[in-house]
Amino acid sequence: MPGRDPYVAVVGSGEGSVQELEAAEEIGAGLATLGAVVVTGGLGGVMEAASRGAKSRRGRTLGLLPGADRTAANGWVDIAVATGLGELRNGLVVRAADAVVAVGGGPGTLSEIALALKAGLPVVGVGTWDVHGVDHVTTAGEAIHRIESVLRD
Repeated sequence: MPGRDPYVAVVGSGEGSVQELEAAEEIGAGLATLGAVVVTGGLGGVMEAASRGAKSRRGRTLGLLPGADRTAANGWVDIAVATGLGELRNGLVVRAADAVVAVGGGPGTLSEIALALKAGLPVVGVGTWDVHGVDHVTTAGEAIHRIESVLRD
C-alpha cells in the first residue's frame, strides 16, 4: 500500500480459547511489525488479544465499538470509536480495513467474513469458518506471511 499505512482488521470472538487468544496476540504483533494499523471491534477476547499484540510492538490500534461508550474499549485500543450500532458495526470494522484476519469466532465473525468477501477484501482465516474465499492457514505466523504478501501486491 504505497503512500499510506495499511489497515488490517482482526476479527473473532469476544471470548476465545487459549489457542485463539495466543494466535490473535501473535497476529497483532506481526501486523504492527509490518506497519499496519490493527482494527478490531474494540472489546475483549480475540479483539483485545490482537490489540495487546500490536501494542507490544508499538503498533497502532483502532477499536470500532458496538455501543455508545468509548470507555468500553479494551485498554490496548489507541483510538476508540463508539458507533452505537450494535453488531452492525461489523460492517464498519471490515470496511475500515484493507485486509481481514479471522481467528476462530462465532456468528459475528461469520458476518464479518461474509462482508469482507462481498467487498472483495482478502480474508485469511486461522481456525475459523470454512467459507469459500477464505485463505485458511494453520498458524499465526502463516497468517502474518499471507497478509504481508497481500499488502505488497
